[in-house]
Amino acid sequence: MGYARVRAVGLVGLEGHAVTVEAHVAAGLPALVLSGLPDTSLNEARDRVRAAIVNAGEKWPQRRITINLLPAELPKRGSGFDLALAVVILAGTGMLNLGGLGGAALIGELGLDGQVRPVRGVLPMVLAAAQSGVRRIIVPAENAAEASLVPGVQVRAAATLRQVIEFVRASVPLPDPPTVSDIEDAAGPDLSDVLGQERGRFALELAAAGQHHLALFGPPGAGKTMLAQRLPSILPPLDDAAALEVTAVHSIAGALPPVPQLIRRPPFQAPHHTASGPALVGGGTGLARPGSLSLAHLGVLFLDEAPHFGVSVLNALRQPLEDGWVTVARSQGCTRFPARIQLVLAANPCACGTGNDVSCTCSSVARRTYLNRLSGPLMDRIDLQVTLKPVGAAALLGQPDSQESSAQVLQRVIAARQAAAERWAGQEYSVNARATGAVLRCPPFRLPRVATAELAKRLDRGTLSARGYDRVLRVAWTIVDLDGRITPDKDDVSEALDLRMGEAA
Repeated sequence: MGYARVRAVGLVGLEGHAVTVEAHVAAGLPALVLSGLPDTSLNEARDRVRAAIVNAGEKWPQRRITINLLPAELPKRGSGFDLALAVVILAGTGMLNLGGLGGAALIGELGLDGQVRPVRGVLPMVLAAAQSGVRRIIVPAENAAEASLVPGVQVRAAATLRQVIEFVRASVPLPDPPTVSDIEDAAGPDLSDVLGQERGRFALELAAAGQHHLALFGPPGAGKTMLAQRLPSILPPLDDAAALEVTAVHSIAGALPPVPQLIRRPPFQAPHHTASGPALVGGGTGLARPGSLSLAHLGVLFLDEAPHFGVSVLNALRQPLEDGWVTVARSQGCTRFPARIQLVLAANPCACGTGNDVSCTCSSVARRTYLNRLSGPLMDRIDLQVTLKPVGAAALLGQPDSQESSAQVLQRVIAARQAAAERWAGQEYSVNARATGAVLRCPPFRLPRVATAELAKRLDRGTLSARGYDRVLRVAWTIVDLDGRITPDKDDVSEALDLRMGEAA
């Protein structure tokens, strides 16, 4: 009889969990029994691991092998446990002494030929291993660069099961991961490309400074899409913790580039209007995967031609916009993905899109029906609702270098965010868009009644909801942050209200 155990890492949604893989090898009819809530792909590991061990030059034990995955109540999914299963079986039969493993955790899928193949989600797995105290980890060679993004963990790359066996048995060193450094993201579209549209540019700057949601209405060619595409260029770069969080989501989705690097630029997702609900919020059969909503985490989700999206798809955004999380229930369990985004909507004034009363062929009922696809509860969560006018000849034919660049605007945005962070020090948030109504409506941040009188009137008349009241206050605070002042006054609140009501200027 023999007993052995090694460490591995499991993944449920975005959350990694340390897993102990233990094996008991005893006399009896040859069999391999797995326990600890394995899924189908993990149950199929029996045949993969057997073939991999034989093709690695080792003998398969003709005994009864029982393998348990701890904690037993945690669902275990995927093929990333294969390498740990092979090593613990060889150790349980006495063919390997795990002292040579040095307490390293094992991640990797095995091919029938003994090759160690890459798996998705290595970055959150290594993060979870580091948080549980693991300081050494062995991963597939193709995942080594991604795993090395996690600081404080010694990563070793394995291309074959044979390499791992020789490392444990004879201390033959495994290769180090390739050196990975932060590569400067390629410069995206610049705000200087947008001609005219001063109101739209100001709304975009407010959205960046306060992390507010934004809706842009206007005729085709007014610059709605151009403005939205340039929002990431005026957002501050992600810090280390945020970059790891965003990169982990992309790792699970298999969306990292061939040479992995930390994602420092806030992501930008622009799904087509034919996208389904699962494509947007996450889904899939059996086990959910992140959708565009989570891939835009800590960045921008842009829905162009928003009324053409399915009504149920649009309404699925309402809860994540409030909670910052999307929870997807499937047959194999419930998965939660982060979704703290800035939502940007763009829409024409009507279905024909001409944008003027002379050429428009839509009736007043058709116009209302078109925009009513953007439900009231969804639009109530949008802080800035701006109507853009067509670009005039003076702006279109003017000097192209007269517009401010993204770099110039970014400096003001960074300064405004620093001012907000100092104000909300001690709170769970650092940006105005996340300030709670309880804080905004109580001293020391409660504004005088003369500043909020118009909001109170609209609240009593029912033209402004309680949520809308708080969101106007948030925008007013962002206005003064950009202007370098301390407290909003009546004019700031009025301007924030105009920006919310979607009035053209």
